[in-house]
Amino acid sequence: MTILVTGATGTVGRGVVGQLVAAGQHVRALTRDPAAARLPAEVEVIAGDLTRPDTMLKAFDGVDRVHYLPTFAVPERTAELAKSFVHLAEDAGVRRIVCLSGAAVTIRRAGSYELLHEVEQVIEASGLEWTHLRPGEFAVNKLDTWGQSIRATSVVRNAFPDALGVPIHEADIAEVAVAALLEDGHAGRAYTLTGPEALSHREQAAAIGAGLGRPIRFEAQTYGQSRTAYIEAGLPMEVAEYVLGYQAEYAEEPPEVSPAFERVTGRPGRTLAQWAADHAAELALTK
Repeated sequence: MTILVTGATGTVGRGVVGQLVAAGQHVRALTRDPAAARLPAEVEVIAGDLTRPDTMLKAFDGVDRVHYLPTFAVPERTAELAKSFVHLAEDAGVRRIVCLSGAAVTIRRAGSYELLHEVEQVIEASGLEWTHLRPGEFAVNKLDTWGQSIRATSVVRNAFPDALGVPIHEADIAEVAVAALLEDGHAGRAYTLTGPEALSHREQAAAIGAGLGRPIRFEAQTYGQSRTAYIEAGLPMEVAEYVLGYQAEYAEEPPEVSPAFERVTGRPGRTLAQWAADHAAELALTK
């Protein structure tokens, strides 16, 4: 059995590839630049571009199952490109598809869910066995928002100190994807995925400190100060506004811990402290 993984060099995709290889599966990874992929030697790496369906024909040869990461490179064509991808998969005899979507679809967050929902509808209209994964906040995004200050001063600075979040370890998302690819019983399901704990920003800083083995202090900021800090850390202004918009929403409408990971895997998800321990090298003090 050959499993095709798109987005194979991304945050979740690498985890999916690694876990499939560990399970003894034959993995074919689709990437625009195979030379830069840096994937395990056991993986068959093939060139292809999701925005150009004609480049993907060979990728589907002998494939039974697919992990699909929709492309937003050309947002107005996202659903159209998903339809082309699904048609190629159907023509090639693919039986099962697992789509990485987002929790915004579950809560119908205006301005965030529409494209993902369109993609889900395209997949559901196909003849494939489908499963949607809808992760919420990725813990790994904290490398971009908080990483710089943690490395430099062991301090987290952010607005909304008491707003709750349920950040999820990227390895947990990959684990559910692998279960849906390899096991029966997941067809027709949409799994909303979160971390195992609802933590305020203050508590998240403390959890990261516990994982790193050193105290991480929290300092409250205003919305504007956080936006400036995010931009100075390298986030585009629109991304900084997007992230802070979610945080403002969480302050008034706290997200809930989803039981989906534990139901699928039979065990609790990885904590934020464990995530920090797994990323200790990227959060190590720089002085």
